[in-house]
Amino acid sequence: MIQRLRVRYAKRGRLRFTSHRDISRAVERAVRRAGIPVAFSAGFSPHPKISYTGAAATGVASEAEYLEIGLSETRDPARVRADLDAALPDGLDIVDAVAVGREKTSALADRLEASEWRVRLDGVHETDAAEAVAAFLGAKAIEVERLTKKGRRRFDVRAAVVALEPDRRAAGAADAPCAILRMVVRHTTPAVRPDDILTGLRQVADLAPPSPPLVTRLAQGPLDAVTGELADPLELDRGDHSPDREAVRPSGAGAVTARGPALPQSDPAASADVAGARS
Repeated sequence: MIQRLRVRYAKRGRLRFTSHRDISRAVERAVRRAGIPVAFSAGFSPHPKISYTGAAATGVASEAEYLEIGLSETRDPARVRADLDAALPDGLDIVDAVAVGREKTSALADRLEASEWRVRLDGVHETDAAEAVAAFLGAKAIEVERLTKKGRRRFDVRAAVVALEPDRRAAGAADAPCAILRMVVRHTTPAVRPDDILTGLRQVADLAPPSPPLVTRLAQGPLDAVTGELADPLELDRGDHSPDREAVRPSGAGAVTARGPALPQSDPAASADVAGARS
């Protein structure tokens, strides 16, 4: 392996129901189809050097999934991005790709400190959602129970929530009556997921959506403890490590932010959860 690329991809529409294993298989097939010179591990059972970090659960759409791929030859990241995107099925879309420099750099997983989520609750009135959010934020601790790989565990979901608020503008623009919540959640062990927070809302305010929520991850990356905002993990690093590329200040339609290249405001595909609802 002589080059490493860090790739951001999106999982949209019907592809939100694709399992992580199926996504990894689709990526491996796309790499072969696109002629990308992926490096392989040594040993009796070589496998392509492609690793994934912080993958969203099955049934959850995402605009900010990350993988790292090792190449046996040097390639232009922009060309790899275009070729890989063309070889993947619609709904698995490559958003960004950068080369990891030769200087000291931190692991990608260490940069993904928190996620920003959008949760659409069809059939829920905005007022009820706002009252539930106020009750949630007013609680010192909210314990929920979930089955994990280590068995059934109880954990506090309130401590992991950095921000939680109703998005009235997005709800007003939706194609059906609903409430939409935006939340920023720290990555913890065990992981606190949006459905855990919905369980907490049900506990403190009896908020029970009549239909399954539509969940979309908007971003994940380094967390600013003061503002509660997320930075692009491919641009910002901590300590004395080097970023994968120089930070780009958002400006204009082609700006790059923690949520990726800016979409035109008139683009109906900008809302991944609404697209998923129509599919």
